[in-house]
Amino acid sequence: MCALTAIIRHHAGDKPNSAIMRTLEVPACAPRRRWRRPGWLQLLTSRDFGALLSAVAEVPDVKRLRFMTSHPAEVNDSMITAMRDHPNISRYLHLPVQSGSSRVLRRMKRLYTREQYLEIIGRLRAAIPEMHFSTDFIVGFPGETEDDFQQLCDFVTTAQFDWLGVFSYSDEEGSPAFLLTDKVPPKDIERRRRKLMQLQNRISRHRRKQWIGREIEVMLEGPSEETDLLWEARTPAHAPEIDGKVFINDFGDHESPQAGSFHRAIVEEAHDYDLVARLL
Repeated sequence: MCALTAIIRHHAGDKPNSAIMRTLEVPACAPRRRWRRPGWLQLLTSRDFGALLSAVAEVPDVKRLRFMTSHPAEVNDSMITAMRDHPNISRYLHLPVQSGSSRVLRRMKRLYTREQYLEIIGRLRAAIPEMHFSTDFIVGFPGETEDDFQQLCDFVTTAQFDWLGVFSYSDEEGSPAFLLTDKVPPKDIERRRRKLMQLQNRISRHRRKQWIGREIEVMLEGPSEETDLLWEARTPAHAPEIDGKVFINDFGDHESPQAGSFHRAIVEEAHDYDLVARLL
């Protein structure tokens, strides 16, 4: 039996499900016939992304389905219901926000406000309490004031993201922002970037500590690049390549661990971004 882990890389609301399915990544051991199921033709021509999530999650042997990211404005009841009702859909979502100030979001031509974004996170957490979130911000966007930046810090404190990336604004000739006035001095951009990362490090440290003693399910990925004494693994809350990792330092009775296998584990240590666990 092949325990499938499937990844849907992106979701764009103006694309039919057939285009989104082209981003679906599954192991080579997955026979194509598993995806030829009743109703697929109608499903692939629709734009009901929640229905697509449900259909993929219900394919036999799909152990874990990871939906990587969504535009905040495209989160709807269908998608939330699909994630809530299918335990094999990872309780993780990357929701890019870019700024915590509605004024700056308007200058960025984003289609939402800070209040709307927080409402979306609230809806997801109410439906799926164990949901984990990552996001990213741009600091120093043209016209960003100290008050806007403080709103961003307050926003991050309120939202309590699990993972956060911070990017410094830089001019790119030909982009709409290149023509905007009120450019922020580079030294102020760097100061804001450092301050925001320090804030998120405190939040991350607090949230990681809550994992200690918790029993979790991990998927083994293989020996660590740092040392052969540790293996790397991921939970549903750890997206590949961009988030922290789970380091396995004790395999218990598992003498021949296999990459791609799933195991129960106990978290014994927590660091700013990574966890250390032993297999049960």
